[in-house]
Amino acid sequence: MKGLYCKLSESAEQVRFVIQETEIPNVLGSHCVKVQVKACALSPLDIKLLKDLKLQRELVPVGREIAGVVLEVGPKVTFFQPDDEVVGILPLDAEASGLCDVVLVHEHHVVRKPEKVSWTEVAGTIRDGVRSYTALHTLSHVTAGNTVLVLDGASPFGIITIQLAHYHGAKVLSTTLSVEDKQFLEQLRPTIARVINMSDGKADLVEVCLEETGGLGVDIVIDAGVRLYNTDEETAIKKLLPHKHDIIMLLAVGGHWVTAEEGLQLDPPDSRSLFLKGATLSFLNEEVWNASSACQGKYLHIMKDVVEKLSNGTFRPQLEDPVPLYEATVSMEMVQKKQVRKRHVIHL
Repeated sequence: MKGLYCKLSESAEQVRFVIQETEIPNVLGSHCVKVQVKACALSPLDIKLLKDLKLQRELVPVGREIAGVVLEVGPKVTFFQPDDEVVGILPLDAEASGLCDVVLVHEHHVVRKPEKVSWTEVAGTIRDGVRSYTALHTLSHVTAGNTVLVLDGASPFGIITIQLAHYHGAKVLSTTLSVEDKQFLEQLRPTIARVINMSDGKADLVEVCLEETGGLGVDIVIDAGVRLYNTDEETAIKKLLPHKHDIIMLLAVGGHWVTAEEGLQLDPPDSRSLFLKGATLSFLNEEVWNASSACQGKYLHIMKDVVEKLSNGTFRPQLEDPVPLYEATVSMEMVQKKQVRKRHVIHL
């Protein structure tokens, strides 16, 4: 049986993806289910996180968001039976690649898949859905009437976040990194209150957000990374991101800033500004759900809600056409280098 794995170099910065023969254990654990994989989504591999958690190995399994059919269940499994259709996210310490024909996974890492949702659609949405719930529910407690700013709203995560915010009755503002992305977001329904194109350098994000909120500021900011300093060495994409001072300035009193910038540094004046506004800063890391067994029930509830909203049309992801398994290495290299915007899904 073949799977996709990441081969790390000595520097751990240069990575190579390979198709490797692998075997799964013959004995099924008490709470494990054996799943025949029908579709697997590819997401960038966080090498630094694996290193911090001491999960590095010579071959790191790739492809964690899976959808498939249950073939067999362990003796103590209570949630599933053979022939059930399921979707889930393999844990960070999983030994098998999600692109294997068959994987073993604990029953607490998968939920039932709705019948009318396709394999590729559910596999390509589950992780972005969990990430959006983490940002809007767990970290910022979105409610009706809030104003939410989603940076890079045309990304797969951004689209789902916009749709979830609209579902809860929030007013949504969004930035884009190109004219094409702006045109795409302006066609979304429900309508986004303001789409701000950052690619031409003409829009002043702080000014626009304060104008849209009557000078009160934005209640929730979900960023896609921020600029820490103004330097000429930044990449073209990085230069399009807002500066950390801009986000602090546009936050409302009592606002919530949810950041994906793991290396964010705040100077004392920045902290003072957040203090004066009574604002909060949270770091978005959806992997924390598996860091404590106490969070497992909430994690399963979130995944169930994601697939339910996908089934009833609340979530309408924008995915590329699925690619075959033999294109997996090339597709994963593009995903890792962030050369593609939409999620690649392998249909097995």
